[in-house]
Amino acid sequence: MEFTRRQMLLGSLAAGGVLLTGCASGGESADGGAADAGEGFPVTIEHEFGSTTIERAPQRVVSIGYTDHDAILALGVGPVGVRYWYGDETNAVQPWAADALRGTGAQPQVLNMTTLEPEKIAALQPDLIIGVYSDLDQQNYATISGIAPTLGPPAGFADYGVPWQDTTRFIGRALGRTPQAEQLVTDLDARFAALRDANPQWAAKQVAVATRSADKLGVFASQDPRSRFFTSLGFVVPPEFDEFAGSKFYADLSFEQSTELDRDLLVWDQLSFTPGGRATVEGDPLISRLAATRKGRTVFLDGPTELAFAWQTVLSLPAVLDGVGPQVERALPRA
Repeated sequence: MEFTRRQMLLGSLAAGGVLLTGCASGGESADGGAADAGEGFPVTIEHEFGSTTIERAPQRVVSIGYTDHDAILALGVGPVGVRYWYGDETNAVQPWAADALRGTGAQPQVLNMTTLEPEKIAALQPDLIIGVYSDLDQQNYATISGIAPTLGPPAGFADYGVPWQDTTRFIGRALGRTPQAEQLVTDLDARFAALRDANPQWAAKQVAVATRSADKLGVFASQDPRSRFFTSLGFVVPPEFDEFAGSKFYADLSFEQSTELDRDLLVWDQLSFTPGGRATVEGDPLISRLAATRKGRTVFLDGPTELAFAWQTVLSLPAVLDGVGPQVERALPRA
């Protein structure tokens, strides 16, 4: 079975489920959901596909990035449309973003699209389209940007590899909310620093963020946000993983290559998509032989923590730190 880009992003190590069109009622943002009139506008923003000029504070923001609406909501803006990734098909807003959504008063329409559908986007009459963590490419960008000013991801990163800090700042500029974005980044970076400083034994330890399907293993490369979560805590990603991945954000491994995962810390992600879940991983004889397994240097991400870990946004990461931090401390305790 081959991983598609969407499946790997989903964490779907099995065939994707049936997608249903769903939307919340309404589709208008609250009056206070847009950026303050005139603040920081006009602004021209450079990105991977060129530059976009936003003449005035956007009033109808559509998020076509799988997770971009988290940063939009964190900045106090209510989008009129958000893209469904996985989870609750009726609203596409995850629990950690629920309070932020209520604060904007918005009831965004859900755009359930396996690939970008210009008709659905245009129907919302956007004045700004945001696609940082999205499947935009140069070809479909030309179509989507014909609907309204459109932001692709900032240049210089692998596909789906923009750090949450850059995403937050980038979207903050587009919405005229740069000071708010900087404060969000500063506050969350401080939480990472506090956990890292409390655990100096993690510095320079190698980490593998791994997955298991029915017929293969997978590991995330250094530019993937899931790996970056751990490098923010002092860990390093082995350079071999980038070599295996090439231009992709992950690499497939055969079961015979399981020893490549035997690092100082072994993190098992996307267990909800592993046939049999955690029990399958723990019962695998090849994985059981790894020193990381035998010595308890493993972390299993499941339930709400797995979901929040997939998002890697300014709103989801506090929940990830709460869920993952204690597990890593148990796996690699202070001396």
